[in-house]
Amino acid sequence: MTDGNLPNIKKWVVLYPVYINSKKTIAEGRRISATKACENPTCAEISDCCSHLKLPFAIEIDKAYPRDFMQIGRVRVLLKKEDGTFYNPSIPTRKQLMLRVAELVPRHPMRTKKQEPASTSGAGSTKPGKGGKKEEIVLSLQIHRAIIFWRHYITQ
Repeated sequence: MTDGNLPNIKKWVVLYPVYINSKKTIAEGRRISATKACENPTCAEISDCCSHLKLPFAIEIDKAYPRDFMQIGRVRVLLKKEDGTFYNPSIPTRKQLMLRVAELVPRHPMRTKKQEPASTSGAGSTKPGKGGKKEEIVLSLQIHRAIIFWRHYITQ
């Protein structure tokens, strides 16, 4: 969502998913209270929330959180226009941005779709859930390796 008329992206506010993750501690990087944070947000969900709030954003999927390099991806958000006025007057600070995004992420369409099938299946075997988590981790590592490969391939 970047235009040629927007300022340098390096000046934009950085929002890592860890900042609003209720599963993380303050020491691990959470920046808002656990009661107001959401569970395991993704860059895609954060960017959708920014577009809903009518804020310019850019996803940097190749960047990792410095304290935990396995947490890949971040979103850059522009709060102010060049003349100093806010794109969304209800969000003047990065703290307010984090609170509003954390409020919107649980209502994201992908989250509501994921929760519906799980609640309808009610009684089932407990074994498939165990294997599913392992498959998610393996898939996450494969994606991470692919990103590293392409980053290395492109720079050569």
